[in-house]
Amino acid sequence: MMRAKKSLVSMLLMLMLVFLAACGGGDKPASGEKKTDANKKPVNIGITQIIEHPALDATREGFIQALKENGYADANIDFQSAQGDQSTVASIAQKFTADKKDAILAISTPSAQSLVKATKGTDIPVFFGAITDPISAKLVDNKDKPGHNVTGASDTHPEAISKMFELIKGLYPNTKTVGVIYNSGEANSVVNVKKAKESMNGMGMKAIEANASNTSEVKQAVESLVGKVDVIYVPKDNTAVSAIKTIVQVSEKNKIPLFVGETDSVRAGGFAGFGIDYKDHGYQLGLMAIKVLKGETKPGDMPVEYPKELKFVVNKEAAANEGIDLAKFKPILDKYKATYVEKTEKK
Repeated sequence: MMRAKKSLVSMLLMLMLVFLAACGGGDKPASGEKKTDANKKPVNIGITQIIEHPALDATREGFIQALKENGYADANIDFQSAQGDQSTVASIAQKFTADKKDAILAISTPSAQSLVKATKGTDIPVFFGAITDPISAKLVDNKDKPGHNVTGASDTHPEAISKMFELIKGLYPNTKTVGVIYNSGEANSVVNVKKAKESMNGMGMKAIEANASNTSEVKQAVESLVGKVDVIYVPKDNTAVSAIKTIVQVSEKNKIPLFVGETDSVRAGGFAGFGIDYKDHGYQLGLMAIKVLKGETKPGDMPVEYPKELKFVVNKEAAANEGIDLAKFKPILDKYKATYVEKTEKK
């Protein structure tokens, strides 16, 4: 009798364990299924840029790094470069919109303008980067409250351009003419050149413009300035920066000081430039995108962000190649808290 009771109790305990296991099994993923922290499928992110050059590439790298370090390491990244072709820019924008990406990063003004147009009327979040002035580029109407599905970050510190021409005047007080190489078809560049001219005019300098509508025209553009200008200035222009090595070669051959609008072009052979760290810029954009992906806010409610830090970089090798005496200019360079690049990057 005692044995029968023990057997009955054991049987009841076994039944209870089976029942509890069955109830708890619903929380487990199916065999082979990956369970994410948010219990959702990986997000699909589109990234596009007008062309590939160090500043734009660093922006992309920083954005992806922010995703990886903040819970989106498994995001599906679809990167498309337009290789400088405007029709390709539009095609990429249309494709990303048709794909209904969870978020899109548009690096450069042409790419951003196409994405804003293509996604109009949708709720696809679009973030722009490497933009001088989002208002003049007609990306947003209000920097504090963009509205709709678009927001992003400017890559232009308010003092960058004015400080550049203060520096040029300090180093070369007798400068009268400044050669400016840019693509007049880029809205971003037109804004930069306008601000540069305003700074020059206040310091007794005159701009001599050389237009290049594509990278193949840059060599002719820079050569047209030889013998006409005291210094050369390359603003944040995607066409000119993509061919910065060509500009460097002409500057060095003719011993013309080359000033640039961002620090990556200093590393590529420009003498000096004020700018931002573009990888930090991309990381900043990545953090903005994450807030939207998590549902914490909407793009239209996120103010456009601006750089908080301005860096001044000088290339020692470029200075020597362009006939510039760094020792002579050290007090002025120290005034602007210069950091130095020892050698030009060869890539």
